[in-house]
Amino acid sequence: MKLWRGKHPLILASESRARQTLLLSAGVAFEVIAAEIDERAVQQASRLSAPGEIAALLAREKALAVSAGHPGRLVVGADQTLALGFRLFSKPAGRAEAKEQLRALAGHCHELHSAVAVARHDQIVFETVTIARMSMRPLGETEIDAYLDVAGEAVTTSVGAYQLEGLGVHLFERIEGDHFTILGLPLLPLLAFLRSERLLGV
Repeated sequence: MKLWRGKHPLILASESRARQTLLLSAGVAFEVIAAEIDERAVQQASRLSAPGEIAALLAREKALAVSAGHPGRLVVGADQTLALGFRLFSKPAGRAEAKEQLRALAGHCHELHSAVAVARHDQIVFETVTIARMSMRPLGETEIDAYLDVAGEAVTTSVGAYQLEGLGVHLFERIEGDHFTILGLPLLPLLAFLRSERLLGV
């Protein structure tokens, strides 16, 4: 039996390897068409400050941007924000900024807000936000430098300078939340929506 029952594959409006791997592993048929939006400009224009609301907004905007050129297709947009209290983090520009982020996060619990939105015919038909709470262990300068040395350029590809599915796992002492939220795609709610649309055979 074929798992994916849609006439066309999903469109994933993201070039994130982690999100692509999650959909691929779940047997969901999809193609990638990255959304071309200025995320920072959209965020600033919105005047939103709550991390979950920002993630939801950007997920919607990505889905709608791609949906506009593909009428009738289901388009999945996703976004993730990292918040330590009221401070929001972006991807570090280089090693120095990565080190500063790790210093700030070490010994504290921060939150990852992951949002997914699905658009069809220029309308949002499904959206949700999930949260993971990440407790980073206390880290000294020597430990941070050792981690940065081993992780290399990968630290600039993720907010917070870590990838939990890789070497970043060494930085943590406790995690509350599911694996999919941490990787930036609330997969279980998305799959439930796809089943409600009779697009999955399981």
